[in-house]
Amino acid sequence: MGYARFLIKRALQGVFVVWGVVTVVFALRFVTPGSPITFIAPLDASQQLRQQIAERLGLNRPFYVQYADYLWDLLHLDMGQSYISNTSVAGQVFSRLPATIELAVAATLVAIVLSIPLGVVSATNRHEPADYAATTFSLLGISTPNFWLGLMLVLLFAVGIGVFPSWFPTSGIGQVRGQTVLFVDALTHLLQGEPRWMVVWLKHITLPAITLGTYFTALVTRLTRSGMLDELGKSYVQALRAKGLPETLVRYRHALKNTLIPVITVLGLQLGTLIGGAVITEAVFAWPGLGSLLINAINSRDWLMIQGCLIVIGVGFVVVNTVVDLLYAYVNPEVTAD
Repeated sequence: MGYARFLIKRALQGVFVVWGVVTVVFALRFVTPGSPITFIAPLDASQQLRQQIAERLGLNRPFYVQYADYLWDLLHLDMGQSYISNTSVAGQVFSRLPATIELAVAATLVAIVLSIPLGVVSATNRHEPADYAATTFSLLGISTPNFWLGLMLVLLFAVGIGVFPSWFPTSGIGQVRGQTVLFVDALTHLLQGEPRWMVVWLKHITLPAITLGTYFTALVTRLTRSGMLDELGKSYVQALRAKGLPETLVRYRHALKNTLIPVITVLGLQLGTLIGGAVITEAVFAWPGLGSLLINAINSRDWLMIQGCLIVIGVGFVVVNTVVDLLYAYVNPEVTAD
């Protein structure tokens, strides 16, 4: 199977997965207790008023009619109007999405920068103090709950307890002159000679990124260590050493390159998980992303907003996994042979 055919196959599979996500999310509304009418109507609303609200919102129509209308609207990139705020769901979701993606990418970068060197050091110093330290770190990282770690980081480095100074803000996203500071804005102003924007961005993103990326760091560290140990024991490594290649070249040019194939897969899968699973971290740090929007929508039974958030998260998973498949096929052409 050629690379182009493999790309088309994965894209078609992604379309069917997205359709399945839309269908399941839409069906959840009809099996979940509670009704948005309860939150929209006054507490003393009569049954007639409740019926009028249901008719106005289209909630009294048959399931298949609502489903068909919703699919038709989605094809036109229309996710409807929020039941509670009466604003565009798509506008709300896509205005929050950059902050969530930024946090997920920052957490992934933290994991990559820390985990791969730790995994290599651990594998090349097996049963030595460096190996024990890296293994202990990965065990603690996997075992530590995100919400607890986030609170501890806030207490230590944001509030400032004891010898720890308050270097970072406690919550929220950075602002300069009333404008929200995302990475693109910070980079643009940095290139224009205004480093203050980048400093503000780094201060606000550091603690949430570390909190969200710690589990990921521990996971990739263990995976890199295991892969390096497996590669270093293979015959081609012994042959390269016998030819007189420097040990650094053997480890990083050949063994690490082959180790990174499964790591790329895990990186992609976990990036999708971070986009959808940043809810707790966003709640701890009051990060104005998709997770906090989803929590608010669930609390108010704003089903169109819930559907919009979950569909965008699902599409994010599909896109990331498709990109990972393509990268995997590029690194290992045998993948396209199935």
